[in-house]
Amino acid sequence: MITIGQLADFAGVTIKAVRHYHQRGLLEEPPRDSSGYRRYGAQHAIDLVKIKTLAEAGVPLARVKELLAADPDRFAAAITEIDRNLQERAEELVRTRERIARLSAGDRLFVSTEVADFLEELQALGVSQRSVQMERDGWILMQAVSPKQAALWIADKREAMGDPEFRALYLEHDAAFDWSPDDPRLYSLADRTERWLASRHRRSDGGQQSVQDPAVVQVVAMLAGVSSPAWERLAEIARERMDGG
Repeated sequence: MITIGQLADFAGVTIKAVRHYHQRGLLEEPPRDSSGYRRYGAQHAIDLVKIKTLAEAGVPLARVKELLAADPDRFAAAITEIDRNLQERAEELVRTRERIARLSAGDRLFVSTEVADFLEELQALGVSQRSVQMERDGWILMQAVSPKQAALWIADKREAMGDPEFRALYLEHDAAFDWSPDDPRLYSLADRTERWLASRHRRSDGGQQSVQDPAVVQVVAMLAGVSSPAWERLAEIARERMDGG
């Protein structure tokens, strides 16, 4: 007869595991000696080794008691079923890992490759993280609503980024977010934007203004519900000029 500690050491488990198997009804409770201590025999050790072996093989504890009492045919059938369930779990884990890997791709999980490349271009240009985030959120919305149109817009937008004046305007629109609404530079920015748009309009033979215009920062901000007093004033200046023109 041996103690619970000696039994646990023999089977290579913890005392806590032995007590847990008692609670689950997997390992029979032994009688206690005159001092009130449990005393285990050889059969307890054999049963504990079997329980440990099945548990380590992936058999759910809820099925262990059934298997310990099963005849060879029932045992083989149960093991086949358990193996099939484990295979399904393994496949689900692979799918979960694939989803996690896609999550690590950041923006590329939510937007097209072209948009993700464009966002990286903005970061390399020195555009604020705030505006990059606004752009990303706006493109997510646009691609969800009209994927085909969004594909045309992003191609147009990336083409415009090849124009040094457009890049300069984009950076100044970005910086203007933090300006005072009374800053006189807003009028100068509005003038430059108007000239650039007029020039692009002529080059495109009167085509419609598209999302690549510098005001896209404000358009996307509107979609995201983000603005600033300076941006609002810049939009007012643009409206005033359109109404007056």
